[in-house]
Amino acid sequence: MADKLPVLKTDEIVRALFKLGFRSKRKRGSHLILERSGRVIVVAIHEGRDVPRGTLKRILRQANVSLEEFIKYL
Repeated sequence: MADKLPVLKTDEIVRALFKLGFRSKRKRGSHLILERSGRVIVVAIHEGRDVPRGTLKRILRQANVSLEEFIKYL
């Protein structure tokens, strides 16, 4: 799975998660906390930097979203 993960910016990931039904719960420092149906995920916001593939994999695992489903919403 890790070799198929795209290299994305934080805003692209957050935009896709919003399309998947996640909503902003709060922001603390450089971390955005999103929630959907009681499931809470944390996304680190670092402007202009690519999100490492391992971090994207962790975000998708926390969100309980498959890579294929996530890519549809990019």
